[in-house]
Amino acid sequence: MTDELDSVMGGVRMGVNVDIMRSDGRIHSAVVSGINVESKSVTVEWFERGETKGKEIELEQILGLNQELAPSNYDATNVLPSKKYVPRPSLSVVNNKAVPVVGLPKRNPGRHTNVVTTNGHIKEQSVKNQKGSKPPQNNPTNFDSMPPPKQVPSLLPETANKPTRVAAVQGNNRRRSNVVKEVEKLQENRDKRRAQQAQTMEGQGHLKNKDTGNPNWEFLQMILEYKDELECTPLQDGDPIADNRITVCIRKRPMSQKEIKKKEVDVVTVPTKDNITIHEPKSKVDLTKYLENQQFRFDCAFDENASNELVYKYTARSLVKSIFEGGMATCFAYGQTGSGKTHTMGGEFHGKTQDCNNGIYAFATRDVYKLLKSSKYKNENLVVSCSYFEIYSGKVFDLLSGKTKLRVLEDGKQQVVVVGLTETEVESVEDVLKLITNGNNLRTSGQTSANAHSSRSHAVFQIVLRQNTRKKPLYGKFSLIDLAGNERGADTNSADRQTRIEGAEINKSLLALKECIRALGRKGAHLPFRASKLTQVLRDSFVGDKVRTCMIAMISPSLSSCEHTLNTLRYANRVKELGVKDPAKGGNNEGVMMDCDDDDGDILEDDDVGRALSHEDSGLAQLRSLNDGECSADWYNFQESVAQLQILEEEMVESHNDLLVSMDEWIQQDASLLAITNEVDYDQDAYAQQLEDMISEKQEALEALRDKTRAFRACLNEEEAQSNKMRRN
Repeated sequence: MTDELDSVMGGVRMGVNVDIMRSDGRIHSAVVSGINVESKSVTVEWFERGETKGKEIELEQILGLNQELAPSNYDATNVLPSKKYVPRPSLSVVNNKAVPVVGLPKRNPGRHTNVVTTNGHIKEQSVKNQKGSKPPQNNPTNFDSMPPPKQVPSLLPETANKPTRVAAVQGNNRRRSNVVKEVEKLQENRDKRRAQQAQTMEGQGHLKNKDTGNPNWEFLQMILEYKDELECTPLQDGDPIADNRITVCIRKRPMSQKEIKKKEVDVVTVPTKDNITIHEPKSKVDLTKYLENQQFRFDCAFDENASNELVYKYTARSLVKSIFEGGMATCFAYGQTGSGKTHTMGGEFHGKTQDCNNGIYAFATRDVYKLLKSSKYKNENLVVSCSYFEIYSGKVFDLLSGKTKLRVLEDGKQQVVVVGLTETEVESVEDVLKLITNGNNLRTSGQTSANAHSSRSHAVFQIVLRQNTRKKPLYGKFSLIDLAGNERGADTNSADRQTRIEGAEINKSLLALKECIRALGRKGAHLPFRASKLTQVLRDSFVGDKVRTCMIAMISPSLSSCEHTLNTLRYANRVKELGVKDPAKGGNNEGVMMDCDDDDGDILEDDDVGRALSHEDSGLAQLRSLNDGECSADWYNFQESVAQLQILEEEMVESHNDLLVSMDEWIQQDASLLAITNEVDYDQDAYAQQLEDMISEKQEALEALRDKTRAFRACLNEEEAQSNKMRRN
């Protein structure tokens, strides 16, 4: 066996140092770590740059570079010239003088050369050109006369037992190189990965062809896969109705035809009657797309198949009964423009025509008259009246009297009164729907990216019950509010001043509304109703032990509205937090959603109003303290400038109006004074004195109006500066 091994491998053994050629042509020493006789290959290892490396090399290449290890029957002519090893020539040193080899280039004087010999040793030679010495003679050197390199003995001792040695060699032959195994493993993993990628691409191509032209088909597929794993049990007619003091519900509208044509993706799922999931599209740094499924829980969640009648049954229906028990009920419709607020409150649209018979306004009015004629309340001697007004940029306009501007004042008992508000008695549902239709035609609207007729104001429709006596005292009131689109609250950075003021007022009123509702469930909490005109008008809806409130948050299902949808849900979620226990009392708020009926706090009574802030104190400062972290200093300063601007505008307009009234009186006084001059013997001194007094009175009135106008213009500049500061930040 040993003879056969020698005839094939020659002197190549485990542990022998051999010269190898790298793929870049470099030749260096390596140690034989494995021998494979069958494949006639050798595995070598070497140490390079702090780590051990290895490779498998054909025996022929090893023998070509290490001919001293070749077997006796080895034919060197079969070796390729490119692989033939030529020993690196050395310099013969005679009398400490270097004699160059013929045909070799001259080396730089004084340069040390390290010559690597075939046995792996390094020989250092020095070539020096001494000044004044004779040039070396070109004596040819016989390379064949050089002694052969010493053969490194095998690591296996010669005295070892031959069977043991043969077994070791055979075991080494069976062992594969670690490097080869790693390469094969990498190749196998690469093949698997490529096959998986090809399969994925094939599946994606199939899905993409299913919905040709949809740029968001990947998100759509992920959402469909998520929904396939759900067992949806939406709210059905017949489920129990919760009787909460404060109810927060969510309604998802169906996809519009415009969204379907644009191939919008539905990112909203309503799995149960009180849960809702938003599939928010995300992208990683490497542009990998994924979904972030955000969960929310409310009292009720209505999917796109829910009708207006079902929504009314589980939200506002119980509130109608409360006003016949002397209570104050409020129902808010909140959400982005185009999310279905007006559709829910006013009725379904057929084209551009609105059917007011199936909105919450109509359903509530029918139940009012049904209860009014019932045996329980038939003898209460009650009459029904309605009022309809809007709040736009901090101003109140009556929608039942040609959009007349109204004033909101407080009487001596701190009761808020809307001066001049029209309250019309109605006898039937048809009368109420007629008032609503006329009021909607006068409501302020504007164009946004979401809707060509965006609601720019808060519309407040009130159904009032009064006792049919001479003074007609208030018995109960049901306020239904269609809030302005919440996306307009982000218009405070607009370049247009009117748009900025609109956005600032909407932002402030929604913030104040949230805090007023939250204050209902917190004992001793301050009611910041003076912070906005909306909460000031609805003050009686937040005070007393017979107050009930319902908020219906409307959301759009499309992917393009995902950000607005999340903002709406977060706002509604903050309102629902009013049922949790006060953290200051050791309550645990994490993951708790409680009904207000279970809360330890009491509703604000009339006596608690004494703790309210005085008129000198700022409602904005109170809002900022209640929303620490949400309201920046720039936001506060901008809101203060807008509030001051509204106050100065009101004073200036009122002074101008008073001046016009005074001018009518002055014209009459001037006419009477001029009539005196027609007399033959009129008192000239008295005439001049009266004329001078009248001129002074006019001058004082005009100067006062001018001062107010200048102050108003200075406030306009301040508002512009604050707005620019917010845009820069």
